[in-house]
Amino acid sequence: MEKLGWDRPDIILFSGDAYVDHPSFGAAVIGRVLQDAGYKVALVPQPNWRDDLRDFKKLGEPRLFFGVSAGAMDSMVNHYTANRRLRHDDAYTPGGRHGMRPDYPTIVYSKILKELYPDVPVIAGGIEASLRRVAHYDYWQDRLRPSILYDSGADMITYGMGEKTMREIADRLARGERISEITDVPQTVFFSDAKPNEEDIVLHAYEACLKDKRLQAQNFRIVEEESNKYHGKTIWQPTAGRMIRINPMRPPMSSEELDAVYDLPFTRVPHPRYKGKTIPAYEMIRHSVTLHRGCFGGCAFCTISAHQGKFISSRSKDSIIREVKNVTCMDDFKGYISDLGGPSANMYSLGGKNREICEKCSKPSCLHPVVCRNLDTDHSKLLDIYRSVDKIPGIKKSFVGSGVRYDLAMAPCDNASASKANREYIGDLIQNHVSGRLKVAPEHTSDHVLNLMRKPSFSLFKKFKKIFDDINSKFSLRQQLIPYFISSHPGSRLEDMAELALETKDLNFHLEQVQDFTPTPMTLASEIYYTGIHPYTGEKIYTATTEKDKLAQRRMFFWYKREEKEAIKNDLRRIKRFDILKKLF
Repeated sequence: MEKLGWDRPDIILFSGDAYVDHPSFGAAVIGRVLQDAGYKVALVPQPNWRDDLRDFKKLGEPRLFFGVSAGAMDSMVNHYTANRRLRHDDAYTPGGRHGMRPDYPTIVYSKILKELYPDVPVIAGGIEASLRRVAHYDYWQDRLRPSILYDSGADMITYGMGEKTMREIADRLARGERISEITDVPQTVFFSDAKPNEEDIVLHAYEACLKDKRLQAQNFRIVEEESNKYHGKTIWQPTAGRMIRINPMRPPMSSEELDAVYDLPFTRVPHPRYKGKTIPAYEMIRHSVTLHRGCFGGCAFCTISAHQGKFISSRSKDSIIREVKNVTCMDDFKGYISDLGGPSANMYSLGGKNREICEKCSKPSCLHPVVCRNLDTDHSKLLDIYRSVDKIPGIKKSFVGSGVRYDLAMAPCDNASASKANREYIGDLIQNHVSGRLKVAPEHTSDHVLNLMRKPSFSLFKKFKKIFDDINSKFSLRQQLIPYFISSHPGSRLEDMAELALETKDLNFHLEQVQDFTPTPMTLASEIYYTGIHPYTGEKIYTATTEKDKLAQRRMFFWYKREEKEAIKNDLRRIKRFDILKKLF
């Protein structure tokens, strides 16, 4: 600040992550966007909340506001395993060191700042705030919590991708508006003394949901549908005798707007203060390039669409090529792009053929139960990106590290040229862009569990595996297909997991990429876990909730491990599946 000649910053951002000046880190993006708009921006990464709070005081009081983010992922997912056991590392901290942020940093940081500077607006954003914007089930405390706006004491929450929202708020505060007067900015959440309009939606009160889980399930359906609309409605929720107002999501950013963000002068490296220390999350993405935002998969256990939106925003080819060329100039670049991807690797440039139909749609998924007939599935533009990147001098190979939606690439298509392009895409992907292992996510083998997950039948994965194996054989490639699976998902019983074990054994898989279902805020699966009912149908759904039942399900992944054999045998005897026992062992 002294070198820059500032008496004070306009905006001070606090983040639970280490500071990495890379477009994959939200705090860096918001900082660069606000800087580009002409504001003096300071950023405090991983402030110490245990001592005399000097980290919260050292830069003084900003002219406009404090911004708060827990970091690039929910702090509780970051801190705890599916069994609520404390993790020993933190991928977003130098050296992977644990303990550099509190549980719920959004709440902790916001409360500290409001106590120290009660008259300065505090605006919270990022994943943690975004997905806790309404009353939500918190798995780690095993209770329904109110909107994080209430718990944090922040003046405002911003949800979703925040570039345009934060820029608009900053501009209006700079013009002299008070934070309490800014009530019409999309993707903001705040307490309001105004009354809802007739077209607005008023959810069941937080206190009512505490008494009746069915009311919470009803609320979830409304919030999910409105979040997935092109033009959603304003939502209100009574909480603690006041009204929380949730303004609707913005339409997706245009290519020009997205390009402008990625063209900002990111250094793409961690702050010099971390010299000599490895930040694991950065190591994964340092040579990666994001092609698009949003996801129309709508998986029941995933929060991407709740945060980034259902509609895809894609960068222009020119912008992508510019970033790839910048990566080739990095000192440590060895010729390999680790990922040309996005939330789902192959949704680049895709969307509705008739946008008017999309603007009237409230379905959370364009792929389930079947691929929407209005969805353009033509992968030719993505194929062109791959081939253009590979021609850039200095590029030896570009890989796809993000998860591929094989059901999207294999979807029936009326357009002959699109069908041809999609076949070419699958072939080119497998032949030229797999770094030894291709990640895909069938998630389960049981059709009724997959239906609850909003995922396609396992039979489609088998077809994709055959294509993968045939191409590997044809070109003498020694590549692996790595399937991801989830145990204890709502609807999954021990018997379903036993059948999964048998199915994967028959396919000669020794599973590695597996996880026990962890309920996270604002997902359909979490609402089913908490309420016991499906918010869309009202039917009761079984979910494994005890540590014993969850462990028994997870164990089935590892039928091939000697140390698990006897326990699995006992489980199979208990559920009288002697047929599976005989085939497995």
